[in-house]
Amino acid sequence: MKVGEVVTEIEEVIAEHGDYLLRVAYLYVKNNATAEDIVQDVFIAFYEKQDQYRGEASLRTYLVKMTVNRSHDYLRSWKNRRTILFEKIKGRSTTHTPERAMIEKVEKQELVDALFTLSITYREVLILYYFQEMTTVEIAELLERPEATVRTRLQRARKQLGNRIIDYEWEELGRESI
Repeated sequence: MKVGEVVTEIEEVIAEHGDYLLRVAYLYVKNNATAEDIVQDVFIAFYEKQDQYRGEASLRTYLVKMTVNRSHDYLRSWKNRRTILFEKIKGRSTTHTPERAMIEKVEKQELVDALFTLSITYREVLILYYFQEMTTVEIAELLERPEATVRTRLQRARKQLGNRIIDYEWEELGRESI
């Protein structure tokens, strides 16, 4: 394969999956710049080792798995812990919704804020299940965990999130079956 063909192929992969992977990374790390760095690292790693991709899963699933792993690596890194410590010392600068914003926007922000208070173990299953619309079977495969573990984490995550949300129609979500 010629260099030009490889570049074109990589550009197509980036165009097709880049935004999606960026959203996945952001849901883990909660920072646009860091999410962009993670996605860039994923594409570089994919380019360097694309011959290792065997096609057992879809390319999207493969790239999401790489993104999730890189996000986990970042969250465990000293750089991330140092940044969090610095923000706590300095005082977090949270952006507040303007008073004129619609109630729907406020409720959505409450949900996102509550979601980010959960541990990564519970947050990731909620994100993958509700935001990425993956099944528990797909999540189990992606995280390399038994499906029963994923269902348990999802149930516990719902309960923890439900306790954190005020005046939100959580009852509907709580009654949902897996």
